[in-house]
Amino acid sequence: MQQTFAIIKPHAVKSKFSGKIIDMIEAAGFEIVEMKKITMNQAQAQALYAEHEGKPFYNGLVSIMTASPLIVLKLQKNEAVALWRELMGATNPANAAQGTIRALYGNSLDENAVHGSDSPASAARELAIFF
Repeated sequence: MQQTFAIIKPHAVKSKFSGKIIDMIEAAGFEIVEMKKITMNQAQAQALYAEHEGKPFYNGLVSIMTASPLIVLKLQKNEAVALWRELMGATNPANAAQGTIRALYGNSLDENAVHGSDSPASAARELAIFF
């Protein structure tokens, strides 16, 4: 079994899409090992997005992610990283395949509903920040 990290982002929580997204996660066969609703602090956001520091969108991303509550999840399944990324859909909801979380609940590139680790190494690093 492999574990991965997921976030239901602030706008999706505010829009009351959390339950629908969690239903999709469970219907896809993921085990939710841990889940909590938090307001991400500055240090967590900076650690999560450290690889983007210095890029034009970095400060806005940190601001969005620390502005209001979100849900962090530790998911488990065989090939969890790849299968979670598939369920999320493309980063830009406009390009996400029909039926994916981002196609259904994402508003824009900035408000794309969910986050997921892009590799097993990233998953381990990101999980350690929150769990």
